[in-house]
Amino acid sequence: MNKNDDFIAVYSRKSKFTGKGESVENQIEFCKEYIRCNYGEKYYEKIIIYEDEGFSGGDLNRPGFKKMMKEAHKRKFKAILVYRLDRISRNISDFSGLIEELSRLNIDFISIKEQFDTSTPLGRAMMYIASIFSQLERETIAERIRDNMHELAKTGRWLGGVTPTGYSSESVKNITIEGKIKKSCKLKIIPKEAEIVKIIYKLFHENHSLTDTESELMKIGIITKNGKYYTRFSIKAILQNPVYLIADKQAFKYFDNMGVELFSNIEKFDGYHGIMAYNRTLQQKGKSTVYLSMNEWIVAVGEHKGIIPSNIWIEVQNILEENRNKSYHRPRKNQSLLTGSLYCKCGSRMYAKSNKNLLNYTYICNLKNRSKKNLCDNKNLNGNLLDKVVIDEIKKINESSDDFINRMERMREFYKWDCMIYEEKTFELKQKETKIESKINSLVDSLVTTDSKMTKLSVEHRIEELNIELIFIKKNIVEFENKAKNNVIDELEIEKIKNTLLDITKVIDIMKIDEKRNLIKSIIRKVIWDGKTVHIMFQNSQE
Repeated sequence: MNKNDDFIAVYSRKSKFTGKGESVENQIEFCKEYIRCNYGEKYYEKIIIYEDEGFSGGDLNRPGFKKMMKEAHKRKFKAILVYRLDRISRNISDFSGLIEELSRLNIDFISIKEQFDTSTPLGRAMMYIASIFSQLERETIAERIRDNMHELAKTGRWLGGVTPTGYSSESVKNITIEGKIKKSCKLKIIPKEAEIVKIIYKLFHENHSLTDTESELMKIGIITKNGKYYTRFSIKAILQNPVYLIADKQAFKYFDNMGVELFSNIEKFDGYHGIMAYNRTLQQKGKSTVYLSMNEWIVAVGEHKGIIPSNIWIEVQNILEENRNKSYHRPRKNQSLLTGSLYCKCGSRMYAKSNKNLLNYTYICNLKNRSKKNLCDNKNLNGNLLDKVVIDEIKKINESSDDFINRMERMREFYKWDCMIYEEKTFELKQKETKIESKINSLVDSLVTTDSKMTKLSVEHRIEELNIELIFIKKNIVEFENKAKNNVIDELEIEKIKNTLLDITKVIDIMKIDEKRNLIKSIIRKVIWDGKTVHIMFQNSQE
């Protein structure tokens, strides 16, 4: 018998603490009593508890749940017990996937309230039924989304969200046959920004290079709405966006040849309006945006004015495709130690560029390189020499290690306050996230009970707005969680640094490159090169 066959895992979850009802503690007690009555004292004494409080059941991204599944893969228990199915997940697809995964691991799943037990024949039958419904749900949702895209394509309207450079969003009111006022959005050209878009297309069309286009934009001082310089990535996003394309007969032929589903007929391609492309991306929780191929797009002529002539836009797509197909060899790593910690006097980071033999390298200002010396002309640095100087300075710390550790201890107390602030903000955002998810679920449910086409469109539009708001909230949650995590100076970390400093002169010279880099980052906040002098700023220094 496996030594872990005597253990049963109990999982409990509640969205927020209320102190009453099915609290985490009450769920655990119900589960314990169930184990005592159905499995006996032997198992009662060997219960492993996992819990999440303050987390929604909308997805499986919860610390207690993830820890439980990690240990499930190590076969640490024979079964998972919950008080009610929705404590695990409210998402049928997630739940079905979980049951299938536990089945592969030969771990039973039991829910007290619904009497769901995969160790019995009836429970296994229910599992298969849940899988069928999950598949049906996925297919129905996909079909519904596609139908919605078709409805949106009829209007050629803007769905909302962050408007593309060159346009603003304006509200449009229409009166329906029933005499009701229907609101929608369309794009309106911002002349100054539209000129920037034209310049970006012109530069890339001439030089065929994202890097050269980036440096030229820097040279002539063109910046984004947020006051930052355009990067290769933001430039590429503009070049790929069909919203700028003037819809004419050539554009129609191009999309038709590419296998795009055209919702507007050729007469609509009037040589004036722009293009609205629906279903261009696939967005999933916890995953980066995936850009779909053109044969999955739904294209319609929009209500807005186009900016870029079709011949230029199409040639730009061909150039981008040619560049994408060119072979790319990832550069091998060099021996530099300060990439990520070294800054130029202009404020930009400096990175290492290796010579042909990879043994010698030079630190170069990123802004200087991107702008081709137009925005910064600071001297390059001999990387081998600078790294040696920094290592020598770190060795000197050993002479005053007690003072250095004391300063780190004081700073750790200071950072605790910052962490509390970030944690409070994260908690508030998670509460807001739960409320919005609840609103979305209610709106989705209301779609089933209404037959009015106009009401459905209105509800779907509201769902889209809430989903966009939810994306920004989730982004902020991740940002605050990372800030809280990055601000923690752990006691073990301090102890580790202290032990290292005790004999650093002997240790540092035999360390591997990655170990040296990690040591430098734990001790040095940043290094600044002003063109004449290198300034080394240690962690917690007052500079």
